[in-house]
Amino acid sequence: MFLRIAAILGILAVVIGAFGAHGLKPRLSEYQLAIFEKGVSYHFIHTLAMLGVAILIKGQVEQIWLVRAAWCFLIGIICFSGSLYLLACRDLIPFSVAFAGPITPIGGLFFIVGWAMLLKVDF
Repeated sequence: MFLRIAAILGILAVVIGAFGAHGLKPRLSEYQLAIFEKGVSYHFIHTLAMLGVAILIKGQVEQIWLVRAAWCFLIGIICFSGSLYLLACRDLIPFSVAFAGPITPIGGLFFIVGWAMLLKVDF
């Protein structure tokens, strides 16, 4: 399951990154574009982390810490990168995205917890 999720997240990272580089570049300020690119960067990094975890899960008896790390990476991508995408594009969105600001650090915390879960894995 996590291998498929990682594949979908990888596709989304490429599509969102290309959209930002080509579709949004003329509509965002330099600052907004930097925020958007930061979201794409963390999206890619943690998609690759999830891919690695998925490969480890596939090759071993399922270990709860690997599964928990994968879920944390997924939640982190949604919260951290998703909120940065919304915040960068807030001038283009017809509704308020003020809720996204507090979500960003929560996503970052999930990334940290996901990496920490890997410390518990018994290889």
